[in-house]
Amino acid sequence: MPNPLIAASDAIARSGDARTVFIDGSWTFPAGPQDGANGCIPGSRHFDINKIRDTANPLPHMLPDADTFTRHAQAMGINRDSRLIVYDRYGLFSAARVWWMFTAMGHTEVQVLDGGLPAWVAAGGPINSDHAPEPEPGDFVARLRPDRLVDRDGVQTAIRTGGAQIFDSRGKARFAARVPEPREGMRGGHMPGARNLPYTKLLDRDGKLQVDPKLFDEAGLDPDKPVITSCGSGVTACILSLALDCLGRESAVYDGSWSEWGSRPDTEIETGRAPS
Repeated sequence: MPNPLIAASDAIARSGDARTVFIDGSWTFPAGPQDGANGCIPGSRHFDINKIRDTANPLPHMLPDADTFTRHAQAMGINRDSRLIVYDRYGLFSAARVWWMFTAMGHTEVQVLDGGLPAWVAAGGPINSDHAPEPEPGDFVARLRPDRLVDRDGVQTAIRTGGAQIFDSRGKARFAARVPEPREGMRGGHMPGARNLPYTKLLDRDGKLQVDPKLFDEAGLDPDKPVITSCGSGVTACILSLALDCLGRESAVYDGSWSEWGSRPDTEIETGRAPS
């Protein structure tokens, strides 16, 4: 499997490769990042996480089933042997979610453009105003990897047995319930025993990923336990999982994240700082 990250210079060099497909995974919401580079990488195809989701689930942008994902990926012209490079226009935000979705669906050749569209522009990459026209259908077939995601029951089992550690990528104030959640009807706090590593700590000022094991060590990573990543709605948790993959350690994403856990009256929560 390739390195989960690719530098802008290497991505530019791959732009003429017939098997390489650039995926624009840009997505945001009112409280998310707003400023970024304008335009898109020539020939890139847009991946909308609000469209390619489990539409029967009321939670935001949940991973769809394999058949649904297959239909969307084929409509984007993705083939079994496609080499995917995912980016967003902010640096690194939702691109990690798209990377994780393809990885969870069994695609092995998918990388994230480190620093996103701003890094591409800074490296001299060309820009288009529009994405590629509708391509010929691809032949990619999704095969779900259950080890890359976990549901609420799995999280509750991990808490009860101590069989896995939970890393929450939300900011410290939300984690400790010092500020209200941005989504209406959600309690504040975190899952019992969860560790806090805000995703912003993993990004430098240019939006590039800092692949530094000390950041996880300082947050209390146990090298002998599996890791579950979580966040507000399953997007920035994928940044933690991307960094862990870069360190050679795969993790599972709690897809429902705090959108599910914090909105249910029967889930246990804690407030205050993470355990030392």
